[in-house]
Amino acid sequence: MFFIENKFFLTVGCLLFIFNANAQVQDQSDHDSSYYHSYPQMVTTRFYFSQKYTNFTVGGEKNTPDLIYRPNTTLNMGVGATYRSVTLNLAYGFGFLNKDHSKGKTKYLDLQTHLYSRKLAIDLSGQFYKGYYSNNKATGYPGKEDYYVRQDMGIALLGASVYRIMNDQKFTFRAAILQSEWQQKSAGSLLIGAEIFYGAIHGDSAFVPALFSGRYLQEGIHKIHLFKVGPGVGYTYSFVYDKHFYLTWALSANVNAGIVHEFSNNGSQDRFTVSPNYTYRFALGYNSSVWAFNLMLVGNEINFKGASSPENYDIKIGNFRINLTRRVMPGPKTKKKIKFLDDFLDR
Repeated sequence: MFFIENKFFLTVGCLLFIFNANAQVQDQSDHDSSYYHSYPQMVTTRFYFSQKYTNFTVGGEKNTPDLIYRPNTTLNMGVGATYRSVTLNLAYGFGFLNKDHSKGKTKYLDLQTHLYSRKLAIDLSGQFYKGYYSNNKATGYPGKEDYYVRQDMGIALLGASVYRIMNDQKFTFRAAILQSEWQQKSAGSLLIGAEIFYGAIHGDSAFVPALFSGRYLQEGIHKIHLFKVGPGVGYTYSFVYDKHFYLTWALSANVNAGIVHEFSNNGSQDRFTVSPNYTYRFALGYNSSVWAFNLMLVGNEINFKGASSPENYDIKIGNFRINLTRRVMPGPKTKKKIKFLDDFLDR
């Protein structure tokens, strides 16, 4: 599933395709239908709220709180639909949902793509943020305002991960994440895969405020470039009660190797690092042959260290959503209009 959410412009989701090995219409014969049902001829429509974030943390030593920067992203309201392996979503951050301006303004383009085929879970991300804030009370910053605002601070991050779903005959991510299928019995699966990330974090001045001089070893650092790649393993499980109610979770851990390049006014320095990254998915809700409702969180945690300090930097990427969905059978006129999708997917 792929959708773009921007603070100032209408969010237009793009058509994304989940590629299967045979690219044929899916039916109940390609999996154990006693565990989950597929609806390849129906359209899953949705009304949803969502909010994304890409946080950046400067780790503090013992008894020193972490310095956490957050973007002031919007709560978005939107509609969407899934047909077979194609999803289109449209969302916008309406003003009546976003009235808090004390945290500054964030300009952002956040592309988070989550593709789920029978055998693969693929995550693609592209985050471009400018404008962050930190909670003054949490850090002890002696400002009059509640928040320390950094309009100059930005993050650009590109990433991709691919995981093989080993028990695809009995477990499906689509039931919990896309609501286009219905998991009726509890099941889980081992996940095996790999990921890669490249990022750049920058500010006109140091990430650590001058008033915190001496409290953080990373003081003076105002730009970071990082590259990480490595294999990972995880597990996912969907607990289903009475066929309709479910709790689905997935957690994978990667051991990533890479290079961290820090910049300060005194020059730059590199560090080769090996550190863990985490990807997690949680969904709680109700599913049936027609209606579905859930709360969902999909996120990543990227940890890395620079040469300036043994303490971690941390980037947290997330997408929280509330979905109300309904499956409908398209009529003859609608079926004729979307015939081009069938022709493409059946090639």
